This record gives sequence, structure tokens and C-alpha cells, in this order.
Amino acid sequence: MRKFLTLLLLTFTLSLFSQQNTISVTEVSGFPRIKSSVTMPVNIPLSEIGNLINASVQNLIFQDNSYTDNNNDQFKVKVWKTRPIRLVGGTKQNLLIEVPLKIWAEKGIGTLGIYSYQNTMFETVMYFNTQLTFNNNWTVTTKTSPMGFKWVLKPVLDYGKIKVPITSLVETSLRQQQADFSKTIDEMMRSQLNFQKYAVMAWNQFAEPFNISEEFSTWLKITPLSINISPLVFYGNQIEANIGIDTFSETFTGNKPVSTPLIKTIANFNSVQALPQKFLLQTTANIPFTEATKIAETMFLGKEFDLREGKSKIKITSIKVYGEDGRVMIEAKTEGMVNGISYISGIPVYDEQKRKIVLTDTKFKLKTKNVLHKTATLLFQGKIVKMIEEEYGIPTADLEDASRKSIEETFNKEYYKGLKMQGKVFDLKPSQIILNPSGITAIIDTEAQLKLQVQGM
Repeated sequence: MRKFLTLLLLTFTLSLFSQQNTISVTEVSGFPRIKSSVTMPVNIPLSEIGNLINASVQNLIFQDNSYTDNNNDQFKVKVWKTRPIRLVGGTKQNLLIEVPLKIWAEKGIGTLGIYSYQNTMFETVMYFNTQLTFNNNWTVTTKTSPMGFKWVLKPVLDYGKIKVPITSLVETSLRQQQADFSKTIDEMMRSQLNFQKYAVMAWNQFAEPFNISEEFSTWLKITPLSINISPLVFYGNQIEANIGIDTFSETFTGNKPVSTPLIKTIANFNSVQALPQKFLLQTTANIPFTEATKIAETMFLGKEFDLREGKSKIKITSIKVYGEDGRVMIEAKTEGMVNGISYISGIPVYDEQKRKIVLTDTKFKLKTKNVLHKTATLLFQGKIVKMIEEEYGIPTADLEDASRKSIEETFNKEYYKGLKMQGKVFDLKPSQIILNPSGITAIIDTEAQLKLQVQGM
């Protein structure tokens, strides 16, 4: 999940984990895989967008160095940004932008080409309204409109006894510059807030399976299918939204599974009204019958037990595990008092107390050339079935603990500067056991919360 979570951030950095309650199982390479929907809430402080704008706007915003332009207006002006541009969230998917300015102006007064020049410094604050739309092709569209300005210190030229207010003259220039600056804001946002390439990069982060547990050679493979995003919600100091990703998730033991092919373009995301605030990620842990047989051999191969207090020894000489008619079949060959093959079958279930996959509803069948009377046969059946029921099981405790630790470590990291993940796993355990032609598949439920925070990019 490490790379899977990274994606959610890059795609517009808005998210939270959630779940579809419907399980869709698709057969791949003999093992089923589960379709889940994973979502995550993302908080984007408006200060981050403000930093982006401030980095793109130089301190000197505008200057007019000519006395003779604008119909020989005998006027020069320079405009600076005095403090960082500030953004506030509106109530209709809009941003209110405040631009504090310091202005130097110089005006010539005179006739017949003879002028006396005087300069002054004054301050004003410009206001803009920006409507922001996150398009489903991963681009952002803005429409910025000027909302006027207010004077902090009005401009006045001081010629001693004559004081010449130039407010009206400056306001005409400021209104024009405010209209031009609106276009600059839109152009800057259009170029900086295009997330198509980041979405492709993030999607391709899923291509490589990652190791959940080196000790158990366990791999998690997540294949994204589609992306869902809820509408942006604007607050005074941040933007929030949820991202959901429909995925196939699979867990493998043994060799690293094959990587998913990389993509060069990404499909449009789906717009949805709401996504859950928690998630239940369902993955599959696949245990081949070869592995189940090795576990049985470790437990029982060469093991002896008595039927009649040491007088009738029986030894297990071979054992194997396979599937048959929707049941797990344990085939045990014995020698001694019982020389034959025992078939113990059962339905695999998860035992939460033992933290093992065990067999229930066991059935017994004996194939032997020994002529055993009924009492001896029942005694042998009781012994071997009880031993299998009590001792045989596929342990999941270490895998559960290792997976929980790995996922929580993945949830709480800063993968890129300014993109921080915070999350917690509340529960992780097998919920359903499925037989397939190649082995046993445990559906693992991971209940967790996740949050993505954009800060300091």
C-alpha cells in the first residue's frame, strides 16, 4: 500500500479510505482476487495554494516608466506586493484573494512642455474572486474577477502650498491593472494545477507489488481500476475532498508476483456526491495446497500415537492436503496396527481465538486391508480425527501482526516533501475462507482510517 497511498496525494491531493460492501471475486491464475473501493480524505490548506501564487508573482507587479504614454499623462507608477497574497475559501467553490500593494507614483504639473514633478507613496489592497473547478480530466479551471480595492493610504502630491489629490487618476490605472492581473492568476493556476501527469505517475506506483513481510515472503499487489472524487468543499482556510479508488487487491506468498503494465495516459475520474469516511480494504491471502501440505508434514509426518495404552502403535508415514468437492482433504498414510490410508475432510474456517485456519464439519473414511473390528475402527477414527481437529491449522497470527505493522508504517510517512499520510489500522483478520483449484484463499479484512495532508510543498 505504500505506493498506492502516494498516488492519492498526487492526483489532486484530496482523500480518505472507504469500502464497497459488495465483494467481487475474479479468478486470476487459479486464485481469486477481491474488488475493493479504497478512499481517503485530503485536506489542502489554502496557504499552500497561496504559497504557489506568491512564488509565481514577483514583488514588483507593475511599472509605467513613461511620462508621455497614455495621451501624455505625465505620470509614472510602480506597484509592489507588500505582504504575501492571502486566500480565503468562499461558500460556492470559490476563493477570495487579497493582494496588499504599495504604489509609488510621480506626476508632472505644468504647461507648454514645462513641468514640475512630485512623487508620492501610498498603499491599497486589491480583492479578487476566483471560481475554481476541478475537471474530471485532471485539470483545474479558474475564472478570476476583480472585486475592487480599498485605500490604506490615499495618494496625494505635495507641492508645498498646493496639495494635488491623484486618487481618480491612480484608480483608473489600478482598475486596468486589476483586470489584467485577474488573467494572470487564471493563466498561472491553469499551468500549475494540471494534475494529469501526476495522476499517471501515481497510477503507475501501483505497478510494483510490495513486500508486506520479508519473513513470510508475503507480497501485496494492488491493481487500480477507476478513480472517484467527491466535490471540493471550501472552508475559510482549507479545501477538502475525498478520493476513492476501485482496485483489485491480492496477497501472495513465495515469489514476487508479476508487475502490472505501466500506463502513459489515464482515464477521466468519476465525479460522485459522497464517499465514506472509513475504509474496509479487502485483500486475499493465497495458500497453495503445496504449502498446506508442508504445514501438515511438519506437524504430523513420523508422528506416532497409541490406540490401547502403548499396545497398539500407529505411525503416520505420509500426508498430503488437497481440495475435493468444496472441502479440504487430508490424506494420511499410516502403518502399524492400522496399515492403510485415512481421509479426513473438512470445511476451512478462521478460528479467531487460535488465529488459525482450521477444519470444521470433519468427515472420516478409512481405506485399509486390515480387518479391524468396529470398536477398533471407531477408536482409531476418534484418535486421528481429534488430533487433526485440535492440532492441524494454517497459522495466521504472525502474518496478521506483520501485515498490521507494515500497513501502519506505510500509513504514517511523508513520501514526498509536503505530502503527509496519517492513518491507523483498527482491525485486521481473515473473514472468509474460499477453496479454489490451486489452494486455500483467505479474504483479509483491514479496517482502518487514513488522512492525507498537504503542507510545506
